[in-house]
Amino acid sequence: MPEFELTDKAIVLHEGDDVAIAKEKLTAGTVLTQNGWSVQLRQDVPAGHKIALHAVKKDAPLRRYGQVIGFATEDIQPGDWVHLHNLGMGQASGAHAQGGLQVEYEFGTEVKPVDYVPVDQMRTFRGYQRPDGRVGTRNYVALIATVNCAASTTQIIADHFKRTGLKEFPHVDGVLPITHKGGCGTAMGGADLKQLQRTLAGFANHPNVAAYLLIGLGCETNQALAMLQDEGLGLIPIDAIRTGRPQLPPVLTIQEIGGIQKTAQRGIAEVYKLLRQANECRRTEQPISALVVGTNCGGSDGNSGITANPALGVAGDELVRYGGTWLIAETTETYGAEHLLTKRAVSREVGEKLIERIKWWEWYTGIWGVAINNNPSAGNKEGGLTTIYEKSLGAVAKGGTSPLVYVYEYAERIRHKGFCFMDTPGLDNPSVTGLVAGGCTLIVFTTGRGSVLGCKPSPCIKVATNTPLYNHMIDDMDINAGVILEGVPLREVGLQIFEEIIAVASGKKTKSEAQGLGEEEFTPWVLGPVL
Repeated sequence: MPEFELTDKAIVLHEGDDVAIAKEKLTAGTVLTQNGWSVQLRQDVPAGHKIALHAVKKDAPLRRYGQVIGFATEDIQPGDWVHLHNLGMGQASGAHAQGGLQVEYEFGTEVKPVDYVPVDQMRTFRGYQRPDGRVGTRNYVALIATVNCAASTTQIIADHFKRTGLKEFPHVDGVLPITHKGGCGTAMGGADLKQLQRTLAGFANHPNVAAYLLIGLGCETNQALAMLQDEGLGLIPIDAIRTGRPQLPPVLTIQEIGGIQKTAQRGIAEVYKLLRQANECRRTEQPISALVVGTNCGGSDGNSGITANPALGVAGDELVRYGGTWLIAETTETYGAEHLLTKRAVSREVGEKLIERIKWWEWYTGIWGVAINNNPSAGNKEGGLTTIYEKSLGAVAKGGTSPLVYVYEYAERIRHKGFCFMDTPGLDNPSVTGLVAGGCTLIVFTTGRGSVLGCKPSPCIKVATNTPLYNHMIDDMDINAGVILEGVPLREVGLQIFEEIIAVASGKKTKSEAQGLGEEEFTPWVLGPVL
């Protein structure tokens, strides 16, 4: 039977953990040794999956990351493959009404002072200074449909510029259509409509957008003028509406103009005006403290919490040291790990806001007859993740160790420096949509199974959790964090990500940008029923 040092074939993340994580596929009978102790594998264990190091009785908690990730559904012996067949969520009780984990919340007990970089050592990137003081990393003209009925017209206008090109406007990154499936069939003034308006306004008023226009049908619930007023995007005087000569931002209404073709012609003419305006913008040296970076993980595997996510946390801590803003999101993939964040909250109010969002999600999923813990996905499970607790504990590693300074609602405008949290679903597209709408000018996305998401107008850096994935999807992955499994220090990879953030913020194209991705991913989070 083959015999190896444990650390050559697996990783133990925390002293006292009940499991190790296989670096590669291991066969039954393999013996792993360490300091005179050994364990023999009782079954084959796929790469990224868990190997039991200790005996765990049925119904007893099992630990990884030094935290409970689930409860044994049968007796587990040393050397067992630990996964769906012998690990579950436990019986409903305690603070988590849909799981067996007993959570005790502490507030601010692990807040570490930030070692801020002196002002005279501030680094810079080349970005676009906007009139409101924010700084963009890209320079787009956006076409924003207020309702799905205007989506095709919006796309026709955008397609014109794809055909003709933007050679006359070399300082513009593109004409970006923002279309969606909503905008009507919801309650006037309801939470769903307000959230959609906030999301659309966040893209219109984004630091990476130099100019925009709105395109509507005319009879929809999401009226363009109401959105302009409610979201503070600008006011169009009554005289301008009556005379048909709207001031900027332009608003095109298909029913008023006379149909799709007439609206498209008018829109193309308006966009040329906006392109000339946007083309006047230039990159200038800006402090990296102006960067607002959002993070997300999708297609996760058992290595996500070992390599890419904690390396991303190192990059986040570094940006916070320079006075920048770093966000994690995906509330449903924070479930079971939120107590680690409340300990880092700068105030009880901030910590309780996060708990309130967790409780809201328990209620929200419950009214639809589902459970917040019906995650991980099939691909996550195939990659080695068994329970939402395990997935969440790895996901929050993207947040590094900096103090948690604020908790934002979905698509709420980001106004705080430091490490923050935004309430979003775990589904990649609506999560990233919310972060970008809030003002994130760059996204870093970790993946273990392979994700190809883009997120215009913000560039998206992809970080692979393992080397086989990086090599297999080399055209889509920007950074390989899998080298951590091969002995490269985690901090070294984290600083590599940090340097890549600065380079991309200054104009370097990501792999997703090079392939033209990012126009189909706009997915506002839909809260309630369609009326």
